[in-house]
Amino acid sequence: MCGRYAVAKESNELLTIFDVDRPGEDLPGPNFNIAPTTRVPVVIESADDDGTVATRLEGARWGLVPSWAKDPSMGARMFNARIESAAVRPAFRQSVRSRRALVPATGYYEWRTSAAGKQPYFIRPDDGALFSFAALYSWWRDPAAADDDPARWLLSTSIMTRASSGALSDIHDRMPVMLSDDVAETWIDPSTAGDASLLDRVLEASDSVVAGVAFHPVSKAVGNVANTGRELMDPVDPSDGQ
Repeated sequence: MCGRYAVAKESNELLTIFDVDRPGEDLPGPNFNIAPTTRVPVVIESADDDGTVATRLEGARWGLVPSWAKDPSMGARMFNARIESAAVRPAFRQSVRSRRALVPATGYYEWRTSAAGKQPYFIRPDDGALFSFAALYSWWRDPAAADDDPARWLLSTSIMTRASSGALSDIHDRMPVMLSDDVAETWIDPSTAGDASLLDRVLEASDSVVAGVAFHPVSKAVGNVANTGRELMDPVDPSDGQ
């Protein structure tokens, strides 16, 4: 699973990296210990009435709230979507069809369980680039809000996960679906059919990204969401008991 990650880039850097046409308002800044329900940056594409497609960077709540949910609390447990079942699950299937996103990440944290206990690791691209996690998004309208209230719409997102492969299998049995640049463009293209063949293609292509990851143990302080410093990503010696 992916339940904690980091984004070390400022929003203006993300705008350049993802060639964004339309930045959203009040975009989230760097965060080195992102937990579910936090507001996070997402990259989506949408088509105007004239058919023009624009790439957008928006802030979204991490934990997808389906459009039919009674209230946003449902999203607290919807921060991951299994690629094996997302297309048929009521909470995710409409988003698989037409509301797909990218979640930028400097890296993510995962806990390896052994006889000595749980040790967190930071997993990142070995070339220092950003991960583009395959994600889904949804818009939820607050039925209690007035029609002229700009806060009546909540944008939320869920990160796709898959079975781990390669060296990451030794850390945890699940991992985010990581996309290469070419597949990422196809994934968020609103004209791409969100069907089983797309999910199969994305799953197969993600193996090439997995082959280029690096990881190292980090401080157990990352387990506390109150800790937010950049040093959480730094390597530690587990024998020091950190």
